[in-house]
Amino acid sequence: MAILAQTPPMGFNTWNTFGANINEQMMLEITDMIVEQGYRDAGYEYVVIDDCWSLRERDEDGNLVPDPEKFPHGMKYVADYVHSKGLKFGMYSCAGTRTCAGFPGSFDHEYQDARLFASWGVDFLKYDYCYFPANGDCKNRYLTMAQALRASGRDILFSACNWGWHEPWNWMRSIGAHMYRSTGDIWDNFPSTSGIMKSQMDKFNANAAGCFNDMDMLTVGMNGQGNVGDPNCNTYTEYETQFAYWCFCGAPLMMGADIRKVGEEYRTLLQHKGLIALDQDAECRPALMLKEWNGCNTFVRHLADGEFAIGVFNFHENDQYAVVMFSDLGVPVGSGVKLALTDVMTGEQLAPRRDDLMAEVKGHHFRIWRAKFVD
Repeated sequence: MAILAQTPPMGFNTWNTFGANINEQMMLEITDMIVEQGYRDAGYEYVVIDDCWSLRERDEDGNLVPDPEKFPHGMKYVADYVHSKGLKFGMYSCAGTRTCAGFPGSFDHEYQDARLFASWGVDFLKYDYCYFPANGDCKNRYLTMAQALRASGRDILFSACNWGWHEPWNWMRSIGAHMYRSTGDIWDNFPSTSGIMKSQMDKFNANAAGCFNDMDMLTVGMNGQGNVGDPNCNTYTEYETQFAYWCFCGAPLMMGADIRKVGEEYRTLLQHKGLIALDQDAECRPALMLKEWNGCNTFVRHLADGEFAIGVFNFHENDQYAVVMFSDLGVPVGSGVKLALTDVMTGEQLAPRRDDLMAEVKGHHFRIWRAKFVD
């Protein structure tokens, strides 16, 4: 079997915008848009249907049944279409007896469901945690589905979603997950986004090729619309910060906006080559938070080819001046080397320097530089 998730998975998920309002035609249109608007070429490859795709009960053989009104041709038809466009197809189920919206879950049906998903051509399974029995063993049930997927005869990426219960960063890699939700659901506002960002600063230690900390689907471009929309939604600046933080930390990038309707500025952001290059860096090392000062958090992240990234994220609503001291990066002035810095967003190259860097960081925004050693 192929080794899955060598770098953080990228794709699209229906939940943030559509919730229960999903159907076959919408999925085909989203698939077309991923190709036509350049998202596939930028690295997005999974097209994932979330909750509310099935009937409320299993059939007489115990199988899950796609809702015939929403998906009149069945799931294999959708999967085949997605595959015909050079993309991969994802589905949703739950470790409990019911999904979060009350549809049949996979508790005690793990192997049966995994075989069914494989027969449809599924490449990705998001696995939620609602209606989980009180006497159930969370770790064992996620392990059971991981094994069921491996026994299904098809490579299926396992996206485990238990919202951070039972400290999944300590064991999800071990039980066979390829990505795991470490937070509650995201909402399209800055308090939700920043709350998730802050909660995960010290929880990326397990990030490495094969398994990644998932901070939930992106809300970039939703502008308050959709299932997790909010009238007090993120500004464009705050969407930039969300996307940059996900990329800097090496989190999975699953788009949640209706990409058929997003403006050009959001398409450009979601395909930003410099940020995606950080997210997809071959070494897959986690970011390290160095310090917090006056609302700004400074991070360093090792990259491939001897480079590293420096990130400063300002959670304060006011603009701040941040000082990055190179000794905090492990590069004291006595090292005899300088750093050549390139601003990831603007491409501006700074003259080689030592000691430190002072930079203005706008409110709710960030600065990121790629750094190289020079004599």
